[in-house]
Amino acid sequence: MNKFINVDNDTFLDIRNILNGVFSPLKGFLGAKDYHSVVKKMHLTSGSPWTIPITLDVPKEQGKILVKEKRVALRYEDKIIAYLLPEDLFEVHYSQDISRIYGTKDGKHPGVNKEINRNPFRLGGEIIPADKIITASDHELTPKETIAIFKKLGFKTIVGFQTRNPIHRAHEYLQRVALELHDGLFIQPLLGWKKRGDFTPKAIIKSYEVMINKYYPKNRVVFGALTTAMRYAGPREAVFHALIRKNYGCTHFIVGRDHAGVGNYYGKYEAHNLCKSFNDLGIEILYMHGPYYSKKFGEIVTEQTCRAEAADSVDISGTLIREMIQKGKCPPKEYMRADVAKVLIELEKKGEAFIL
Repeated sequence: MNKFINVDNDTFLDIRNILNGVFSPLKGFLGAKDYHSVVKKMHLTSGSPWTIPITLDVPKEQGKILVKEKRVALRYEDKIIAYLLPEDLFEVHYSQDISRIYGTKDGKHPGVNKEINRNPFRLGGEIIPADKIITASDHELTPKETIAIFKKLGFKTIVGFQTRNPIHRAHEYLQRVALELHDGLFIQPLLGWKKRGDFTPKAIIKSYEVMINKYYPKNRVVFGALTTAMRYAGPREAVFHALIRKNYGCTHFIVGRDHAGVGNYYGKYEAHNLCKSFNDLGIEILYMHGPYYSKKFGEIVTEQTCRAEAADSVDISGTLIREMIQKGKCPPKEYMRADVAKVLIELEKKGEAFIL
């Protein structure tokens, strides 16, 4: 049998993120001890906080042979991109692990569905690069690059903002609050695998180009993509996202309402509660409440700044925004800026706004 593994796009991105320091302190794919420690304790065996297992799945028989090798080539699109130094082969137990990671075993959950369709056998070990790892997107930055940019701009405090959608008025509100309190804002949309119906990377990038070029002050906002798969793991993924932004040089990270959630699988502020249970993240969490449009005040507010009254509240609905863009209609100004919406509508006419 050949001493190589052909990897898919998600695994390719994991390899790049490990080698570029995005997933620090990981040096490779988790072995059995670290995997079980992450699943059960949300920490690596070293004691470092980590909440999402990063693993390499392989067919059982292939894994039994490759685990005995000193070095295994990892190939993506017929090119060797890295080498795995195998340490162990182990089997994950979906019946026990899935609910711990995702909070549910429901196969309709996009993250659960994707995970249970992977091979249950995993090959752990350190990885080393075969060559220079090339970034997958013109908008992507490595941690080394962002840290250098923040230093050049003179930022002492930097707030990281995670998103998987084009900018709407609720997110704009959160970002403006961050800019009022700190030196800089690092907007980093996730552009890896997402479920059908989500906005495309192009739609997200184009929307933020409008916002940054026309509205935000110069030299206060840095934009760079995070290319990794969306897990939709709610609270655990919120911590995962925070740790990643620490690696990028952020001092603070926004965790909002139902962070990294999907459907009704997680509580409104369940991610807040999990983040508060850690005292070793190395980054300060900004616990933001869900913004909505108040007819009474005539502006975006949150339950922390305005008395919530059902008749007065207009929730910024991502579902409604998507439906209106699909129909070629601009969402209300309370939901999204008109010039941002127009860019999305033009992309939708070309079939480029949503993941099919």
